[in-house]
Amino acid sequence: MNNAPALLRLQALSTRIDALLASVHRLEQENRSLRAEQQQLRDERTDLKARSDQAKARVEALILRLRMLEDRV
Repeated sequence: MNNAPALLRLQALSTRIDALLASVHRLEQENRSLRAEQQQLRDERTDLKARSDQAKARVEALILRLRMLEDRV
Protein backbone atom coordinates (compact mmCIF):
# COMPACT_ATOMS: atom_id res chain seq x y z
CA MET A 1 0.00 0.00 0.00
CA ASN A 2 1.24 3.47 -0.87
CA ASN A 3 1.10 5.84 2.10
CA ALA A 4 2.62 8.77 0.20
CA PRO A 5 -0.65 10.74 -0.15
CA ALA A 6 -1.43 10.31 3.54
CA LEU A 7 2.09 11.39 4.50
CA LEU A 8 1.81 14.44 2.28
CA ARG A 9 -1.49 15.37 3.90
CA LEU A 10 0.01 14.91 7.37
CA GLN A 11 3.00 17.06 6.45
CA ALA A 12 0.72 19.75 5.04
CA LEU A 13 -1.40 19.59 8.21
CA SER A 14 1.71 19.79 10.37
CA THR A 15 2.91 22.83 8.42
CA ARG A 16 -0.47 24.48 8.80
CA ILE A 17 -0.54 23.77 12.55
CA ASP A 18 2.95 25.26 12.91
CA ALA A 19 1.82 28.38 11.04
CA LEU A 20 -1.28 28.66 13.24
CA LEU A 21 0.81 28.30 16.40
CA ALA A 22 3.16 31.01 15.16
CA SER A 23 0.14 33.24 14.53
CA VAL A 24 -1.21 32.55 18.02
CA HIS A 25 2.13 33.44 19.61
CA ARG A 26 2.39 36.61 17.53
CA LEU A 27 -1.16 37.62 18.44
CA GLU A 28 -0.55 36.91 22.14
CA GLN A 29 2.52 39.14 22.07
CA GLU A 30 0.64 41.85 20.20
CA ASN A 31 -2.21 41.61 22.71
CA ARG A 32 0.21 41.98 25.65
CA SER A 33 1.79 44.97 23.96
CA LEU A 34 -1.56 46.61 23.28
CA ARG A 35 -2.73 46.03 26.85
CA ALA A 36 0.46 47.61 28.19
CA GLU A 37 0.01 50.58 25.85
CA GLN A 38 -3.61 50.90 26.90
CA GLN A 39 -2.61 50.96 30.58
CA GLN A 40 0.06 53.56 29.86
CA LEU A 41 -2.51 55.74 28.10
CA ARG A 42 -4.91 55.36 31.04
CA ASP A 43 -2.14 56.42 33.42
CA GLU A 44 -1.30 59.42 31.23
CA ARG A 45 -4.97 60.38 31.07
CA THR A 46 -5.25 60.20 34.85
CA ASP A 47 -2.14 62.36 35.25
CA LEU A 48 -3.36 64.92 32.71
CA LYS A 49 -6.78 65.08 34.38
CA ALA A 50 -5.14 65.73 37.76
CA ARG A 51 -2.90 68.41 36.28
CA SER A 52 -5.87 69.99 34.53
CA ASP A 53 -7.86 70.04 37.76
CA GLN A 54 -4.92 71.66 39.58
CA ALA A 55 -4.57 74.32 36.90
CA LYS A 56 -8.30 74.98 37.01
CA ALA A 57 -8.18 75.41 40.78
CA ARG A 58 -5.24 77.84 40.50
CA VAL A 59 -7.02 79.90 37.85
CA GLU A 60 -10.20 80.00 39.92
CA ALA A 61 -8.17 81.11 42.96
CA LEU A 62 -6.52 83.86 40.91
CA ILE A 63 -9.90 85.05 39.63
CA LEU A 64 -11.22 85.14 43.19
CA ARG A 65 -8.20 87.16 44.35
CA LEU A 66 -8.61 89.58 41.45
CA ARG A 67 -12.26 90.08 42.29
CA MET A 68 -11.37 90.72 45.92
CA LEU A 69 -8.77 93.30 44.86
CA GLU A 70 -11.28 94.87 42.49
CA ASP A 71 -13.84 95.17 45.29
CA ARG A 72 -11.30 97.05 47.45
CA VAL A 73 -10.78 99.70 44.81
